[in-house]
Amino acid sequence: MSKLAGKVAVVTGASKGIGAAIAKALAAEGAAVVVNYASSKAGADAVVDAIVSAGGKAVAVGGDVSKASEAQGIVSAAVEHFGRLDILVNNSGVYQFAPIEEVTEEQFHTQFNVNVLGLLLVTQAAVKHLGEGASIINVSSVATRLTPPASAVYSGTKGAVDAITGVLAHELAPRKIRVNAVNPGYIVTEGTHSAGIVGSEFEANAVSQTPLGRAGQPVDIAGVAVFLASDDSRWMTGEQLVVSGGLR
Repeated sequence: MSKLAGKVAVVTGASKGIGAAIAKALAAEGAAVVVNYASSKAGADAVVDAIVSAGGKAVAVGGDVSKASEAQGIVSAAVEHFGRLDILVNNSGVYQFAPIEEVTEEQFHTQFNVNVLGLLLVTQAAVKHLGEGASIINVSSVATRLTPPASAVYSGTKGAVDAITGVLAHELAPRKIRVNAVNPGYIVTEGTHSAGIVGSEFEANAVSQTPLGRAGQPVDIAGVAVFLASDDSRWMTGEQLVVSGGLR
């Protein structure tokens, strides 16, 4: 039997990149998936089509995670379409890198609103429906350990994600809800392409410092998310799993 048969998952920011790969992987293991998107309906629809074509169940649901009413709507869609909620993957995230002299209030609020407030709001909406055995997976970053220059705001948001993961693991443990984080290293996504990172000196440096000698792919993170969502990780909560090819 598939590891997640009968389960229902919400994956935020799942129209592309890591979120899309996680949504597909969860569905491949039997979960029905809400594929959330902020702006790319076409991308989310493509993910849903891929899942359905492979025999799975999925629906695309738009919503800005940083707005409470829309975060609630994302979670409500899971219950309305599939009758329950068992797995939440807080994947939505944005990044802007700048030296400290150039950091703006807008950059700060944009990143913290999506990466931190969004995680809190969707989780707040989800816990009303999550029961014993449920799993919350927060997508953080190896940046919290690397602390690279020009990433004060972004690394700050992911440091907050790591801290929140630990807090919620304790807070929700009496309800038998597990909370863990996955901290990817450098991953090639649509975002790294559009930001000009692919093929750049930054990418070359990241790969050169990665013991396994290559950039990561979204599928490298998706398998870990399936593990954290399944009973295979039933004795794990409050953990931060660094998935970086050895990059530290």
